[in-house]
Amino acid sequence: MSKLNARHIYTSESVSEGHPDKVADAISDAVLDACLALDDRAHVACETACGKNLVVNLGEITCRGFEALNTKQIAQQVIQRIGYDDPAEGFCYQDFTYVNNLHAQSPDINQGVDREDPEAQGAGDQGMMFGYATDETPEMLPLPLVCSHRILRRLASLRHSGEIAWLRPDSKAQVSVLYDAGRPQAITSVVCSHQTRDVDDARIHSTLEAVVRETLSDTGLISNRTAFYINPTGRFVIGGPAGDSGVTGRKIIVDSYGGVGSHGGGAFSGKDPSKVDRSAAYYARYAAKNIVAAGLAAKCEIQVAYAIGVAKPMSINVSTYGTGKVPEERIAEMLQAGKLFDFRPSAIIRELDLTHPKGWSYSQSCTYGHFGRPNVPWERTNHVEALRSIFGVNV
Repeated sequence: MSKLNARHIYTSESVSEGHPDKVADAISDAVLDACLALDDRAHVACETACGKNLVVNLGEITCRGFEALNTKQIAQQVIQRIGYDDPAEGFCYQDFTYVNNLHAQSPDINQGVDREDPEAQGAGDQGMMFGYATDETPEMLPLPLVCSHRILRRLASLRHSGEIAWLRPDSKAQVSVLYDAGRPQAITSVVCSHQTRDVDDARIHSTLEAVVRETLSDTGLISNRTAFYINPTGRFVIGGPAGDSGVTGRKIIVDSYGGVGSHGGGAFSGKDPSKVDRSAAYYARYAAKNIVAAGLAAKCEIQVAYAIGVAKPMSINVSTYGTGKVPEERIAEMLQAGKLFDFRPSAIIRELDLTHPKGWSYSQSCTYGHFGRPNVPWERTNHVEALRSIFGVNV
């Protein structure tokens, strides 16, 4: 986030599970979940494209027993769970054209990843990944993003329960927050666009604004000066993949930190943990969150870079945006030493147990952000005391 100490407004958005790109992400990750259940050493790079009455899977997969998987059925189960259950809307789990173009992983890539010694496992690709944390919310995420996710989670709950029966799965939310001296002061505006049945506009506006106000009331930042924009284009009945196509990996800013900090450009969904685009981004968040939770800084961003086929990172860089109680160089040296946080792919997979999800799944963790969820291993703060001891910080 720029202008750390200046008075400014910052905006982030979220999209729902029914957004076309998120439908694609969830299908790709459901294929990943199914592969890991068969083979914890599976290599998966599954892409999904969806449109009106259409789902396409393509990409590279190497997995023992993969031929037994019914990938169309996996897609159907995801679409049904999301709530696309009306054939008249142009996208429904009961009736869509399915195209499967998945094939085995390139041996040229595989030779750099699979090694006889698991500790020598190389990164599945080159590139840089970022992890970020801030103390401005309990989730240690930026407030505009947290609020956007909360709105859509609440609306999804009301839709699934039938309490608001005329809501449909596709929606987006956007929240703007006024900051002063780096701290949130007020929510200045909220935008919420939600697919609905064909009902009265006034009913939609009043109902959704009431839900938003209630959902964000505990922030203490909603006032009579907060502007609300509910379905600002008017009618939003045609939605989801029938209204716009969806592709895996197109919501990387929603998935991460809402535009705050930096992003290496790699998407998460559809990739097994040997792909550092996913696992190293999760681990960088894990390290950054522990650093902030330990009180070493109010904000922390970690960049880690890899070369394909090489286990040890090319570099690790730390920025605390001027909020650190410990020099950034010392934190970076600690991370590079690899004793408390080991950024080698095999160590990341082992410490976070990324090939054996327990109490969570990739497919159900890919919507409303990959971070800030209490049930996933990369959100643990189990290294706080060790960090305080290493750096002599008392909180």
